[in-house]
Amino acid sequence: MIVATFVLLSCAAALFAYRAVRGPSIVDRVVAVDGLVIIAIGAIAADAVRYDDARFADAAILLAIIAFVGTGIVARFIERRGG
Repeated sequence: MIVATFVLLSCAAALFAYRAVRGPSIVDRVVAVDGLVIIAIGAIAADAVRYDDARFADAAILLAIIAFVGTGIVARFIERRGG
């Protein structure tokens, strides 16, 4: 079951990476990078379940906080830029 989870996460990551590279606007790229971070959080959570180790949860929470703050900063930049 964990293998299927990682396969689906990998497929989603490939699609988000494609959108991050080919996105016609900066907003598309920001959303794609945010999606990649969410996939990374999901991969960390799946790894925590696989190894039955709660220490991975701290890394996932930290990554989520950093992504939230980063997305907010980029959104403010886009809003001020008018894009």
